[in-house]
Amino acid sequence: MQWIFMIYFVAINLAYLILNYISAYQIVRYMREYRANYLPPGLRDYQPPVSIVLPAHNEEKSVVASVHSLLKTNYPEFEIVVVNDGSSDRTRQALIEAFGLVRVPEAYRARLRTEQVRGVYASAQYPRVRMVDKANGGKSDAINAGINCVRYPLFCVVDADCILQPESLSRVVRPFLEDGRVVASGGVVRVLNGCTVANGMMAKVGLPNQWLPSFQVIEYLRAFLFGRMGWSPMNALLIISGAFGVFYKERVIAIGGYRNDTVGEDMDLIVRLHRNLRKEKRDYRIVFVPDPVCWTEVPADVASLSNQRVRWQRGLAESLWSNIGLMFNRRGGAAGWVAFPFMLLFEFLGPIIEVIGYVSMIVLTLAGLVTLKVFLVFLAAAIGMGMLLSVNAMLLEELSFGLYAKPSQQLRLFVVAVLENFGYRQMNSCWRFYGTLLWLFGLRKRYRWGHIHRDGSWHQEQEEAATMTPDLHADGSSNP
Repeated sequence: MQWIFMIYFVAINLAYLILNYISAYQIVRYMREYRANYLPPGLRDYQPPVSIVLPAHNEEKSVVASVHSLLKTNYPEFEIVVVNDGSSDRTRQALIEAFGLVRVPEAYRARLRTEQVRGVYASAQYPRVRMVDKANGGKSDAINAGINCVRYPLFCVVDADCILQPESLSRVVRPFLEDGRVVASGGVVRVLNGCTVANGMMAKVGLPNQWLPSFQVIEYLRAFLFGRMGWSPMNALLIISGAFGVFYKERVIAIGGYRNDTVGEDMDLIVRLHRNLRKEKRDYRIVFVPDPVCWTEVPADVASLSNQRVRWQRGLAESLWSNIGLMFNRRGGAAGWVAFPFMLLFEFLGPIIEVIGYVSMIVLTLAGLVTLKVFLVFLAAAIGMGMLLSVNAMLLEELSFGLYAKPSQQLRLFVVAVLENFGYRQMNSCWRFYGTLLWLFGLRKRYRWGHIHRDGSWHQEQEEAATMTPDLHADGSSNP
């Protein structure tokens, strides 16, 4: 048993290290090619039009600021379709008041089946903004309703609690310009807690004052800069965050849109795209771009964070097992032969083996069946490798994008990268283990919105905004 756990821990960390080095090479290469400017000014008008779909349910604290942020996007042609999914708070009314929305007799083509659409609203003052008001059906249902309503061939899904930087949309759409095979593209999601947003614009990049959001800063860096960047060159990316991704509309409609019977609709969509496109023998690409930044508020309390991680693990399980036919399929490519087994062995089974490993080693040590020396070696290997991965993610962020440029911020990030391995990671594994058990025994099958407590402290009132000077350039970089 000792050797089984040790071999597994060595294997999983070795796999993550390989992803780290692939990601580091790709990010350095990317920054060398695109740091200056991604498109000459004269070519910007040739970018394809994009429809931004903003699903919202009980988001009155953040949805107006998010729409204002999207309106400041530096992009030639786009529209914003906010989908109010049966909110029980003032989300609908807040949007109507902020943007002067009125109901219009617009044709609604229901290519994807959704809950009842009550009406479509438009604004004379903000012609880019429309709102779809519908009965509650969950996030997937809301996105499908938005897809039915959009006018352009590309659509971008953005969460209602997210803030985009002015160049983010241009950068995440760039792969569609460079390669006609691209059907989906995703960007980086970063932690908004501790930052300041004024008039829909990022005014100040900061770090959270609380420990839980601080741990998630490192976690997000590790997941996006290393995890997803490592899979993209192999065309084996199995997830694009539901908070920020661009898709070719007709390809998504061809596979039936987002599924309503899963809590992991974002991953499920990407895995189904891989399955169907490979079954049809199409040449395609699903890519990740490391510099389009989307900022989102993360849970700051234990209850919300645990619920989120339980949902994520259940979504992972549902996405993998409902698409198990992709694994080792003769047409599966790197997605089916490398990424899918990796996700199954390390991401799905990882929490189970990690929790059982920790508990077993503690029990065996207390029972005298394992020497203290072996236990300490096991602990050092598990925690030491975790620290190495976290610190690597932090260093790569500072060497490439440098959004946390102050020495005090870098020191705090380093401390957080070390401390997260003493309790937070183990707690996260327990939540994911619990999520796996819920899925295995078919419990809590409620495919609706996941709720987390948000305080919206990052949002500054309109009158305060005039006195603030943003410390970000138009391209999202920090002032020196």
